[in-house]
Amino acid sequence: MSKRFTSHPWHGIEIGEKQPAIVNAFIEIIPADSIKYEIHKPSGYIMVDRPQKLSNHMPCLYGFVPQTYCDKEVAAFSNEKTGRTDIVGDGDPLDICVLSERSFNHGNILCDAKVIGGFRMLDGGEADDKIIAVLKGDQAYGAIEDISEMPKMVIDRVRHFFLTYKDLDGGAKNVEITHVYGKEEAFEVIKRSHNDYINKFGNADENLASALEKLLG
Repeated sequence: MSKRFTSHPWHGIEIGEKQPAIVNAFIEIIPADSIKYEIHKPSGYIMVDRPQKLSNHMPCLYGFVPQTYCDKEVAAFSNEKTGRTDIVGDGDPLDICVLSERSFNHGNILCDAKVIGGFRMLDGGEADDKIIAVLKGDQAYGAIEDISEMPKMVIDRVRHFFLTYKDLDGGAKNVEITHVYGKEEAFEVIKRSHNDYINKFGNADENLASALEKLLG
């Protein structure tokens, strides 16, 4: 089946054989984009969400980790780390920012992303973690193992974007980044988001096999 049809980017692509250290990243947006694109969840196509309202553009490759979902386990970890009890999952795939020295011409691509850390971001009281990774094999950043090794200005630029990109409509006041964490915490977030995905949607291959069995009698 996988050789005859294009896989759904969220459900049909594997999280990665070497996860959580190296994951597949489906890239929706590149730094040159003046439009905010995102996955259309029912179909798997890239859709236009909105034009970027401000002059600052996404400072990195941005997308999500397939077969992840931010729900109860991710929210519980965020509550544990912040000392809160009211945080819930945002119900979306786990976001990922991939840093590279290279320029890219378009999104809607897959890449191997080496996880180095993350942002514990809350948006309107919902867990909206941003995993920070480097492009595997990147000549500038590929050897970096943890976010603490990344130049501070690079991380500050990404952090600033997420804290300000909703400024124009006042949405930024609902966004906060409580922690910048290293790779071990990022690994835990990835594991929990994958568990949340399995709990919500089940195993994609098993579901397909079961559906085909019923179809064929």
